[in-house]
Amino acid sequence: MPLILFNKPFQVMCQFSAHPSRPTLADYIKIPDIYPAGRLDADSEGLLLLTDDGQLQHNISHPALKQPKTYLAQVEGIPDKPTLARLRGGVDLGDFVTLPCQAHMVETPDWLWPRDPPIRERLDKPTSWLALTLTEGKNRQVRRMTAAVGLPTLRLVRVAIGQVSLHSHPLWPGDMLEIDPDELSKLQK
Repeated sequence: MPLILFNKPFQVMCQFSAHPSRPTLADYIKIPDIYPAGRLDADSEGLLLLTDDGQLQHNISHPALKQPKTYLAQVEGIPDKPTLARLRGGVDLGDFVTLPCQAHMVETPDWLWPRDPPIRERLDKPTSWLALTLTEGKNRQVRRMTAAVGLPTLRLVRVAIGQVSLHSHPLWPGDMLEIDPDELSKLQK
């Protein structure tokens, strides 16, 4: 029962079936009968967990189990305290209101790999980094949340799922690592 950490590069599709114009997980991972526990959209980067264990996959990705997921978002603009409070308290996105989450500004991560291609730079628009930890994961939720409070996301990197993180397991984009049973037990709690 392998549990694979994979650092999904920008523009890679979170699927094993062929895509007409973009690389997929099959271009990086050659382990048979393994599937992602959750997804990242093509524009997002970072930590993806894969397993052949259906129960573990369910424990990681099912919203009712509220496995926290932490993201670093480079946003256009600099949030003030009321904006961060709006993010923390739940944001009305029209079709649903997000659950409360953790959100705070962080320094530019010095350990983060450069994105290829780099994000656009606008000299008249400052950028900042936010760390957001959510217990839900609807389609493009972080991007929609930051846009709703006036801070469009320029770059989004998932850095942790539960206790498993890219801090404790540094991987370059496209790299993967099978983790040990101790890490696996942390996710199943």
